Amino acid sequence: MLTLLFLGDVVGEPGRSAVVARLPELKRDWSLDFIIVNGENAAAGRGITPKITIDLLRAGVSVITTGDHIWDRKEIVPFIETEPRLLRPLNYPSGAPGGGTIVLETAKGKVGVINVQARTFMQPILENPFPLLDAAVNELRRETPIIIIDAHGETTSEKIAIGRYLGGRRSAVHETHTHVQTADEQIFEHGTAFICDAGMCGPIHSILGRAIEPVVTRFLSSLPAAFPIAKGETRLRGVVVEIDETSGRALRIARVDEPAPSGAHAPA
Repeated sequence: MLTLLFLGDVVGEPGRSAVVARLPELKRDWSLDFIIVNGENAAAGRGITPKITIDLLRAGVSVITTGDHIWDRKEIVPFIETEPRLLRPLNYPSGAPGGGTIVLETAKGKVGVINVQARTFMQPILENPFPLLDAAVNELRRETPIIIIDAHGETTSEKIAIGRYLGGRRSAVHETHTHVQTADEQIFEHGTAFICDAGMCGPIHSILGRAIEPVVTRFLSSLPAAFPIAKGETRLRGVVVEIDETSGRALRIARVDEPAPSGAHAPA
């Protein structure tokens, strides 16, 4: 059995500090074989940098997925070509830097990861993810039955449709982007573990990891405002999935909601 941890959107310095601090302990205590983290908000809440990528990988992350903020830091464009474990959504047009899939070897066999972005209410509007997922899954299944998908999207209907798509040809579909952990974790009849949103790793006394007052003011005034990262208690949210390494079928999925160690949530 392969045990996988998937953590939702890492938000700013508090989120990434908590992940770096807790991962070695969680990996040991839960006997984790593979760790995926969505890192597209890890740099001050928007984008990711080469240094943050390296810090997360050194902490034990196997693959970093992203989404609509992948290009917010200009230095990531040349870097992503040199680090295949940092994924961008698969459905960018041909010629975009980086890649949307990877297969990595573990002690319990190969694991394939696919990063895709949904389209409804998302910017930029990318290629239709469904046929691209078909092709990517078929290609990865030549190497491994264990395939994990991070679908980064806004609407629950599109996320569930992606989760239901492809029948039993993937082990798990974990959705990201809204930063709010949903309570619909389940294993579909074909053996696919699913959750509509894994949640976030960041300050919980916040609005999606941002300071509360500026966001509320923006809703009241409709005027532009800066949204600094919130301070205070930080938690790590996501899911743990147990997968049969021979068949690729998920056996168990459980939500994760773990505190940051004391001192890990430094000011933004």
